[in-house]
Amino acid sequence: MASPDGSIRDPARWAVMEEFIEPVRWFASISGMIAAGVVALDWGRRDTGWAMVLFCLSAVAWITGAVLMRDWALGSQNIVLLGIDLLGVYRYLIREPDPGEA
Repeated sequence: MASPDGSIRDPARWAVMEEFIEPVRWFASISGMIAAGVVALDWGRRDTGWAMVLFCLSAVAWITGAVLMRDWALGSQNIVLLGIDLLGVYRYLIREPDPGEA
């Protein structure tokens, strides 16, 4: 049963939820680190664009975990980051580069 503050307090329910949440959180964490590394290495527009796609997947995973854990601060942060990441996908994979930017 959920407590009045909305968190999951029932140990049996939490154990079942944690089996699903933990891999999602690890995927979110590792994919975000890989994407950050690719962006930092600056291998070019295409690789940066695919890193932004990976950032999007990471944000979606964090949002999923945040909803299941009822962690609204983490969810709100990653909704904003997802919007920024989608802008990066547009900028690096969809939009044609400016002549001096290629």
